[in-house]
Amino acid sequence: MLEVIFLGTGGIMPNKERNVPSIALRYEGEIILWDVGEGTLRQLNTAKLSPMRIEKIFITHFHGDHYLGLMSLIQTMTLWNREKPLHIYGPKYTFEFIQNYLKSGFFAPSFEIHVHELGEARLKFGDYEIWSFKVEHGIPALGYVFKEKDKRGNFNLEKIRELGLKPGPWMKELELKGKIEINGRTIYLEDVTGERRRGVKVVYTGDTEPCKRIELFSERADLLIYEATYLTGEERGESYHSTVSEACEVAKKAKVKLLALFHRAPRYKYDEYLQKAEQLCNHKFIVPKDFDRISFKGESYELSSIR
Repeated sequence: MLEVIFLGTGGIMPNKERNVPSIALRYEGEIILWDVGEGTLRQLNTAKLSPMRIEKIFITHFHGDHYLGLMSLIQTMTLWNREKPLHIYGPKYTFEFIQNYLKSGFFAPSFEIHVHELGEARLKFGDYEIWSFKVEHGIPALGYVFKEKDKRGNFNLEKIRELGLKPGPWMKELELKGKIEINGRTIYLEDVTGERRRGVKVVYTGDTEPCKRIELFSERADLLIYEATYLTGEERGESYHSTVSEACEVAKKAKVKLLALFHRAPRYKYDEYLQKAEQLCNHKFIVPKDFDRISFKGESYELSSIR
């Protein structure tokens, strides 16, 4: 099961109501972070997520509200005697910026930190992949896709009987090998299982103005987390951000199941932003608050909060 936990949902600067961007993906015991704005360590503690379970951090770009929480996170891992390596991914200049960052202050990590600079890449990790894609923010910046591998269907007893077979130990062997021979006949796994289940797909744009690549990488996503910093283009000006209506239009074109409007500017109160979004958006959407979470199981999802 995949859980998407919103640790910080606002943009630019933290305030009393919400923190700056960070999203935790919890999958099979592992925690992946997308962005790590200042105060993320506190948000993790509140959400009862252990920093020691974080194996990978993906930074969308190097504006302070998206990465300045990294130092306190690494120092805490060191204080807790972490030994497992930590992998940090990001756009061009990530290696240079992280090296400079780690040289500040009187401390040294107790574990290895592996830094990876990405362009548009497809990274494979066991039962899931992370894709990176370029966005438009005036500086090197990336969006990310979490894509769970498609799952095979369950064994279908009706198909098994049609082949004149009975359930038995051969099913485990077939599951491991993909095909086996029974009574001189080759049986393939797909002969006795249902349709494959599509793996969960979650997309995070980071900060960006609208661009065609977002629509392409978001196609048929279960969840699109799209920055919608401003309500209107007049308020946005020339800041390389997106508006609510632009986010909703992309979600509609990409046939996204659920849109999360993210990175709300400090000038907007939650209710004001939500009411305006309801007027502007004709796509299914949410405006998440800090510590809201979305749990995916198969093709269904559940919204809840851990506040």
